[in-house]
Amino acid sequence: MARTDLVNSDSRQLVTFQLGEELYGVNIMDVKEIVRVQAIRAIPNAPTYVEGIFNLRSEIIPIINLHKRFHLKKLATSEEDELLSGFIILDIDGMKLGIIIDRISRVVTIEREEIQPPPQMFSGIGAEYIQGVVRQENGYLIILDIRDLFNPKELQKIAELRK
Repeated sequence: MARTDLVNSDSRQLVTFQLGEELYGVNIMDVKEIVRVQAIRAIPNAPTYVEGIFNLRSEIIPIINLHKRFHLKKLATSEEDELLSGFIILDIDGMKLGIIIDRISRVVTIEREEIQPPPQMFSGIGAEYIQGVVRQENGYLIILDIRDLFNPKELQKIAELRK
């Protein structure tokens, strides 16, 4: 299900990052900040894709591992890549959560006509989580729909971890 705001505007700014071998993007308006890797406290009985929680300026943020969520291989990183890895803090309808990224890339502006519908299956992430794809020189930029990454029950469970 494609979001209408992606389709109705002429361009979209995306924060792009690498997970495994693929380049992903999320709407810049959903990104609160990008932070370097922090100590994460594991939570007993959490879903397998929840790495744990961490404290960001007195706010408890659940950390999601999309590698585990979508069975993606982690990118083999160099020392330089380690400096570019961390968490992207997202705001999903008022709930903050972090996703682990292998490497932050950059902010890009994508024109509407560049966005193609997602293929049925793309590198382990189902089409239901993807707003669209953009062909680039060396592959594709996969635009994630962060609101569809988790169903309402999963979001409720993740929200409960913050308490």
